[in-house]
Amino acid sequence: ALLMYVTSGYFNVYEQYLFSAHMMAHMLLTMGVPLLLVPGAPVTLLARTARNRKDDSRGVREWVLWAVHTKYAQFIAHPLVAAILFASSLIVFYFTPLFSWATREHIGHQWMIVHFVITGYLFVQALIGVDPGPVRLGYPQRLMLLIATLAFHAFFGLAVMNGQTLLLADWFGAMGRTWGEAPLQDQQTGGAIAWGIGEIPTAVLTLIVAMNWARSDQREAKRLDRASDRTGNQDLAEYNEWLERINKGK
Repeated sequence: ALLMYVTSGYFNVYEQYLFSAHMMAHMLLTMGVPLLLVPGAPVTLLARTARNRKDDSRGVREWVLWAVHTKYAQFIAHPLVAAILFASSLIVFYFTPLFSWATREHIGHQWMIVHFVITGYLFVQALIGVDPGPVRLGYPQRLMLLIATLAFHAFFGLAVMNGQTLLLADWFGAMGRTWGEAPLQDQQTGGAIAWGIGEIPTAVLTLIVAMNWARSDQREAKRLDRASDRTGNQDLAEYNEWLERINKGK
């Protein structure tokens, strides 16, 4: 529903005129939509519900499972690669001709939507994903990755918010609209959105990672307790015997 609203509602209309509307759409596509999509485990759900073909042909299930297991998919799904793609997309998109292409051309606009959703999905999947991935980082590493990405995100937002040069000046600065904020002021508002509002999903991600970490520790503690009950505290007994032998040796 959020994806449909962003691509068909208010933001889809006004992002052609207001940089701030475009930036809000960007934040929702790259962080809001993936944050709602990833916990639903779409690949696992499809694998369990789609019909499994028995005639050696390929349907939706077979094609999706093939795609996610290709070397290319495994590479871009690696947590470090996913984080680099997620963070670098901000610079590469807004400070290269890609921004102009996505603004002026319909195919460029559609590419932008797909790119933002996929890079956001890969990053969120690496942090809190349920679907299987090529590598699972430990929870401390996930938090470090998230904090590093958060810092880069904040740097980009502050740079745009304090910038005095209009991005895509021959578009936003040349349309001559008489309503809303002036183009440069609106761009600075967009930077504030990237810095401020864009950090809300990041804070939610941090909370989820921390909660999952705590639950993982609880499960590990229970597993060790069960193992200890089965062995009758054998490890502790062996440790005490070792200490006793050392004392006797003295």
